[in-house]
Amino acid sequence: MGERLEREFEKCSKEGKIKKFSGAKGLSAKELKVAEADLSAAKKGLEGEQWKWCTIQAYYSMFHTARALLYSEGYREKSHYCLRIAVEALFVSTGKISEKFIDGLQTAKQMRENADYEENFSEVGARKLVTLAEEFIKEAGQIL
Repeated sequence: MGERLEREFEKCSKEGKIKKFSGAKGLSAKELKVAEADLSAAKKGLEGEQWKWCTIQAYYSMFHTARALLYSEGYREKSHYCLRIAVEALFVSTGKISEKFIDGLQTAKQMRENADYEENFSEVGARKLVTLAEEFIKEAGQIL
């Protein structure tokens, strides 16, 4: 783990935004099912040309996939940012998952906020997020 990442992980821990949680491992499979349900809804959004909701649900699919990974390591989060930091520290820096998923999670978060708060979304963006969310679930499923 790089120095910057170690500092950010420690900061999230000190602020209580990443915590050890004894019941976390038991929630990992449930969280992955939530991610799969969100992905399914996002795919239906593609079929119905509901680009805004598809973008939002694809992000939440990735969010719940990241939570499933974090839970599998015995942690829980209290911040979207700290979730990303924890997954990067525990999975990307160790080579367990590709960096493209942590970068994609950040991009997806920004796209979700743009869609939700600014009515800024597109078919191309929605389709890309659904594809990335599907790949993320598959890779996480291999770990879990």
